[in-house]
Amino acid sequence: MAYPVDSSTIRFYHAHIYYDDASRGTAARLRAEIEQRFEVVMGRWRDEPVGPHPQAMYQVKFDPAEFARIVPWLMINRAGLNILVHPDTGDAIADHAVNALWLGDKLPLRIDILRQFVAAQAEPAR
Repeated sequence: MAYPVDSSTIRFYHAHIYYDDASRGTAARLRAEIEQRFEVVMGRWRDEPVGPHPQAMYQVKFDPAEFARIVPWLMINRAGLNILVHPDTGDAIADHAVNALWLGDKLPLRIDILRQFVAAQAEPAR
């Protein structure tokens, strides 16, 4: 990919809110606040690791125009939870592994699983 990349390639963003059994209540309170305050699409609770995500999480999808409102708010209201924020440019691997930002601890994503998924999607139908 040639740099610089035009940020207009960002179709939307995802914030992945990670939790465990001990922090699920905190994640639920944060989820309720996000739903009340922002223009977002909430993903379902994923109580087991899914795709590249190494632990339980839910996804919050939002448009680029909402980024400047929601990300600073998450920075100071994440209540100790780890959050991955990444763009959706159509390159899922780069979006998760290169173009992402972390609030809290950077968790080890399972990018190999994402690579396998992307490769399977690219195979022609038989």
